[in-house]
Amino acid sequence: MADYFTHFSCLFDVGAPENVVRALDIYGAATTPIDDLPLSRGFFLSSSQESPSNLWIHDEGSGDPECVIKFVLLCAEEFDLKGLWGFEYANTCSKPRLDAFGGGAHVIDLGARKSISWISTNEWLCRALEGGDPDA
Repeated sequence: MADYFTHFSCLFDVGAPENVVRALDIYGAATTPIDDLPLSRGFFLSSSQESPSNLWIHDEGSGDPECVIKFVLLCAEEFDLKGLWGFEYANTCSKPRLDAFGGGAHVIDLGARKSISWISTNEWLCRALEGGDPDA
């Protein structure tokens, strides 16, 4: 049996050191929209050594990019964050399987409170190989 994983590691600036504590509270209290499970099941979060206003978002084994997006949008609302933020992820598998490897990226407009662009490398490749515009 094969195991499938989604990996990511990124920094998210919540604007001020005092927002880090509140962001950690949001992380602990929020639930996923689909099955009402804790958001924390989708990724791990900690303060960053890089900057006092940064959070380190990462998986530990496998993560859920949709949970990351929900968390970032909750923080954007709570702290009135502006600008663009994004992250990329990798899909891997414990055994060689077709369509089991790839990845993607998301770009979020913090001020508009929405995801504005994303790409899946698997879908991009399929479009390109079918003769279509891979960037469409």
